[in-house]
Amino acid sequence: MYLSTIDRPKTARGRALFLVSGNVFALGAVSLVTDISSEMVTAILPVYLMIGLHLSPALYGVVDGTYTGATAFLRLIGGYIADRSRRRKAVAGFGYGLSAVAKLGLLAAGSSVGAIGAVIAIDRTGKGLRTAPRDTLITLSTPPQLYGRAFGVHRMMDTIGAFAGPLVAVGILAATAQAYDAVFVASFCIAAFGVLLLVLFVRDHRDKQPPKNTVAPSALRELLRRGPVRRLVLAACVAGMVTIGDGFVYLLLQRREDLSIGWFPLLAVGTNLSYLLLATPLGILADKIGRLKVVLGGYTALVLVYLLLFGPFGGWPLLVVVLGLYGLFYASTDGVLMALAGPLLPEGFRTTGIALIQTGQAVSYLGSSILFGLAWTIWGPASASRIAAGLVVAAVFVVALLLRGISPRTEQPA
Repeated sequence: MYLSTIDRPKTARGRALFLVSGNVFALGAVSLVTDISSEMVTAILPVYLMIGLHLSPALYGVVDGTYTGATAFLRLIGGYIADRSRRRKAVAGFGYGLSAVAKLGLLAAGSSVGAIGAVIAIDRTGKGLRTAPRDTLITLSTPPQLYGRAFGVHRMMDTIGAFAGPLVAVGILAATAQAYDAVFVASFCIAAFGVLLLVLFVRDHRDKQPPKNTVAPSALRELLRRGPVRRLVLAACVAGMVTIGDGFVYLLLQRREDLSIGWFPLLAVGTNLSYLLLATPLGILADKIGRLKVVLGGYTALVLVYLLLFGPFGGWPLLVVVLGLYGLFYASTDGVLMALAGPLLPEGFRTTGIALIQTGQAVSYLGSSILFGLAWTIWGPASASRIAAGLVVAAVFVVALLLRGISPRTEQPA
């Protein structure tokens, strides 16, 4: 049962401000545990592939793009299947289970690039399938006036897992003399525990469904007939095409500063810490001055990140500044872009519209990772980074041009 503040005395309302339903808390616990497992692998995958298996930057770009791009169309598919079958917990559980098994698949893949790519695609397939059903369960477990709080608590728990995952990986590598296999086994065990939490504590809502056509092909056609939506999707694709993967950024920092492999996962921790500290203030700022301005500011910070990777100074000041700016980039763009999109999307099609924007970003990201890997191989990492910075500058102007017709009123919360 959710805890509502309606028709309660003021003292009870005050105590209820931080409470959400048990189902939302259970889903948050599942996401927290699963993100520890996922980020353990994500944090070490770049060094495992390029230093441990000696992959070229071009091949790593293909694998890295697959890691994100594989979810591109599966968000829509997962939501549609869950709504049709009304078995949202089962679909989400299948996605979580698929990702857990993929961790063991990395052990079986050995040094085969094709097998590693296939296993990563399976892992990301699980993520794509579970996302929409999970978020739907959150809405069905919460009264409408408490949606913001419910999603806020869930995302907070999810981010705690993302913050802790690299730290766990560092501890395992230190205790096992850099044994990557030990990280993969531990990641599987933690992911399996997350699935167990889902099975035991998350309740399904098979008697309720969201409005018809919220996740359906007809909704996509209807959305793409709207000019502002088309421009927003195109802007998201342009922005995604000039954004290189986190792994590339961390690898370049590791090489520039000659960091020990055991410390490599802590680079992701630094970015996550910056994100945690800045996300809420920047979200409030976006509501006050305009969300598009904050998004464009975030991509400006990304330009600085790419330039500083081969900039005039190094050492710990470089690490602090780059990771701080990288967290600023994510805090300015990740949630704020969705907030910018919300008022442009009709309520009945909003889930599909947001999924469509995310799909465009994921497909573009696949292309950017491959192209950056090729540029690194052909021209070297310094030139590739500067080219990427120049392309982000161009993208900022293109995105501003595409979205300049969004009125101040449209940017305000719906």
